[in-house]
Amino acid sequence: MSRDPSCLFCRIVHKEHPAQILHQDDQVTAFRDSNPQAPTHLLVVPNQHIRGVAELGEEQGPLLGRMIQVANELARREGITTHGYRLVFNVGREAGQSIYHLHLHLLGGRPMRWPPG
Repeated sequence: MSRDPSCLFCRIVHKEHPAQILHQDDQVTAFRDSNPQAPTHLLVVPNQHIRGVAELGEEQGPLLGRMIQVANELARREGITTHGYRLVFNVGREAGQSIYHLHLHLLGGRPMRWPPG
């Protein structure tokens, strides 16, 4: 499994940095965002270091599927499925990606506006 020792999310996956981990299996880890933008704001990250969506190939299809499955299960556990929730991948700095480790945002618990903000 690839890992970047300078990556915050790699350190969280390997329990070298504190986070409220809600799920961890052999492929992905999910935890609460430390700067939440909604009442429910969780991150689902692959355990291996992948910089972002632009780095993905066809072979990562099952990994993306697992990330979405985990996000959906966490949405049920958090009680936000009735009114809806948002799943977001930010790709690049201008789209709001601040940590270059692939991550899926799960946001809910309040009305989501489009455009955001």
